[in-house]
Amino acid sequence: MSVEELTQQWLKWDKNPETRAEVEGLVAKGEEGVAELKKIMCKRIAFGTAGLRGPMRAGFACMNNLIVQQASQGLACSVLELVPDALKKPIVIGYDGRHHSKEFAAVTARVFVKKGFHVLLFRSIVPTPFVPYCVLQRGCAAGVMVTASHNPKQDNGYKVYWSNGCQIISPVDENIASHIMKNLDPWDLPELDSEEAKALVSDPLDDIFQRYVNDSVKNLCYTPDFNAKLVAEGKAPKIVYTAMHGVGTQFVYRTVEGFKLAPLIPVKEQIEADPEFPTVAFPNPEEGKGALALAMKTADENGAKVIVANDPDADRLALAEKQPDGTWKIFCGNEIGTILGTWSWNQYRKAHPDVKPEDCCCISTAVSSGMLEKICKVEGLDYETTLTGFKWIGNAAKRHMEEKKQHFIFGYEEAIGFLIGDMSLDKDGVRATAVLCELYYHLSQEGKSLMDYLNEQYVKYGYFTTTNRYFFCYDPAVLAKIFRRLREDKKYPTEVGRWKVTRVRDVTIGYDSAEPDHKCKLPVTPGTEMITLFFDNGCVCTLRGSGTEPKLKYYIELNGDFSKKAEIDKERIDMVATVPYITLQPKENGLTLPKD
Repeated sequence: MSVEELTQQWLKWDKNPETRAEVEGLVAKGEEGVAELKKIMCKRIAFGTAGLRGPMRAGFACMNNLIVQQASQGLACSVLELVPDALKKPIVIGYDGRHHSKEFAAVTARVFVKKGFHVLLFRSIVPTPFVPYCVLQRGCAAGVMVTASHNPKQDNGYKVYWSNGCQIISPVDENIASHIMKNLDPWDLPELDSEEAKALVSDPLDDIFQRYVNDSVKNLCYTPDFNAKLVAEGKAPKIVYTAMHGVGTQFVYRTVEGFKLAPLIPVKEQIEADPEFPTVAFPNPEEGKGALALAMKTADENGAKVIVANDPDADRLALAEKQPDGTWKIFCGNEIGTILGTWSWNQYRKAHPDVKPEDCCCISTAVSSGMLEKICKVEGLDYETTLTGFKWIGNAAKRHMEEKKQHFIFGYEEAIGFLIGDMSLDKDGVRATAVLCELYYHLSQEGKSLMDYLNEQYVKYGYFTTTNRYFFCYDPAVLAKIFRRLREDKKYPTEVGRWKVTRVRDVTIGYDSAEPDHKCKLPVTPGTEMITLFFDNGCVCTLRGSGTEPKLKYYIELNGDFSKKAEIDKERIDMVATVPYITLQPKENGLTLPKD
């Protein structure tokens, strides 16, 4: 269809005054408005395993009421087709504090009411983890969370969980996408204050909140008496918390209170939800010192040595600690994964001495550190590597529990996402925050820092050091060209700089040179570019395109004996300065470096 036909189709369907006015304004500009209309009309926002995510604007390419309604219509039809006795099970819907999130959640609820579903619609903002938790607790057919996580303020998203409590994967996502395209005509929807909706919609917040805190304490708090004693004696260490203008505050504080820990010190400027994110350029604690500057200032003013931070939808956890020289160490996701993973296993083992290690499992992704796999090998736990993303970790955890009857201990991805225990099956920054604080209580009484604890793990299991960075790549065609050159006729690089390549794994086409039949054991993902190079010095380098941002990411890791830390670090630094520039050719391909 032409841009004019698409625009007329939009105006026929869209009933929202704000987005209609935007389109009508562009139409009124004549030729001047056509270029902008092409941007928002001619390429439809794609529904995939990440659901939907994009800027909030009018048009088929963006997030708005009409797109959310169409997505919900397709999802409702898919649930009815694929989930047995679907109408006997509720649908849970949550939303964060971004602009239009509550509105999008209401549209979604109205669609499911139209099809006769009982809808559990949270009455106020909640952390993303509450939706997958509610799916399992209340036996839901599916769940929807309206959030764009840590994206810039102009974005929003639509995240789908299936009846198993996990993010959707193929072929469910394809089924939903197909039903969306078959149900583009907007349905006549009942208002939420109609008698029809009142009979079918209820608020699960109080029940789910209490269950969540109770389960977190029961399953993950190992030393409540010790914690309470430190607080009573005035020996509890000071810990600063920032919600990054997101939803986490009351949920983290209640969970921390359940662990018998002292209240965290708030970063007052960032503690309340604010869709404008006024104090940060990017509301992502993973961005480093810029995002955590106010937290560091608050910690310095209060004599606190540790900072914990959630992203705006509270499904991730960032961590920083003041070092003896007065500088702040911001732990990367792999370092936090090592800290939380070893603590979780050690505490679980103490609490369940009769459970054999081989009956327990941990999971991490192909771009995360090899440290967790090494820990599992030494300790005797089962371990699995998945593709990137918690949709894979959650579904793998479910499979280990159901098929192998194993106890799921811990899973993580390097992008500061952590899953501790099996009370829900997606990354969760709320309970991870409480667990981290309990660990720090113990270290503080032993006269140790978090860095001391991490170094102890390196001595025991080996030193793993990583660099995870990215270039901005705004043109998908350029991204495709870069990877096409790397894999041309399967003639992958045999050497990069002074390092020889001993193995290549390309999940985009399902190739692995180390396998006898050259078939990759990880699922093939044609829609995602990802190649891993294994070098003769033990380095593992993964190159991949981000599924949610215009980024071309690279991950470089080396490991060895901790006594050779300086040598290993130098080798990694040399490789970081060489390998991405030879393989990705950023200058030739017009890639942009981030400001830092």
